[in-house]
Amino acid sequence: MTDILSRLGAAGFAVDALTEEQREVLLGLSPHELALLIDIKTRLDEVGPEVEAHAEIAGGALF
Repeated sequence: MTDILSRLGAAGFAVDALTEEQREVLLGLSPHELALLIDIKTRLDEVGPEVEAHAEIAGGALF
């Protein structure tokens, strides 16, 4: 796993669930873009509900 994917994984992104094409897009991020993406996720997580449940139901996702 590259440094970019490692950093995203450490920030809470589900990098193992990404397609190869999605990984390629992320691997093309500049250092500034990577920092911005991690910052946005961090801020969203801070204001999200305290508990989030995830489950697959009939091919869809329940959040």
